[in-house]
Amino acid sequence: MIPIRNAVPTRYPPVITWMLIATNCLVFLFQDSLSPDELLLFLRQFALIPARYSEAFASGDTDLAAVDIVPFFTMMFLHGGWLHLILNMWTLWLFGPAIEDRLGHGRYLVFYLVCGLAASVAHVMFNPTSIVPALGASGAIAGILGCYMRLFPLARVVVVVPILFIPLFFEVYAYVFIGLWFLLQLLGSMAELLQPSSSGGVAWWAHVGGFVAGLILGPLLVRSERRYRVYYPDEGTLGFDTRGRI
Repeated sequence: MIPIRNAVPTRYPPVITWMLIATNCLVFLFQDSLSPDELLLFLRQFALIPARYSEAFASGDTDLAAVDIVPFFTMMFLHGGWLHLILNMWTLWLFGPAIEDRLGHGRYLVFYLVCGLAASVAHVMFNPTSIVPALGASGAIAGILGCYMRLFPLARVVVVVPILFIPLFFEVYAYVFIGLWFLLQLLGSMAELLQPSSSGGVAWWAHVGGFVAGLILGPLLVRSERRYRVYYPDEGTLGFDTRGRI
């Protein structure tokens, strides 16, 4: 299922979401301009390599410098290819504005970064010996999905399911679409435990960590009604009410 429409209306322009998308695109264009050797050096410095931290803790060196913590944040602005970038930015474009609208710009930015940090920590914890650089915004975006499912579980999400070359369109509840997505991440995480931790591929545990962080933290950061006028019953969009329901 490919999501193509979010029915939850918003009041304020999602400037932070736009900024995050622009930043990710600009960073990727910079990555794409590097030579293979320069790119390798760049990823070693700014992508997340779990083995670097497990070796430090194993040797008793827990006094990490600020530069050692940077990859926990910078990795969420790097991507491994055009498809990786497009899928992540499309999901952020669809679901990010509704969360930014309910949290407010400042809280939303902090929330996004904290979810990305939780994803990085989860990846390091469950892949302690991996030497493969981890990168991508999907952990932070998983936090947005977790928050979305918590705030708007019965909202309708319009998805397209391609059958051969025929696109079929459906409306599904947010908790169904996101719940199935999270179930796939859990299954992938369990399967990863049976594989060598140094292998590459999808950072399943990063998705799980970011999702759980968003599920827990998001509702705690929703701004009060005094700072956000609630919608009236007739202010929905596309035939949906203010929470994305029919």
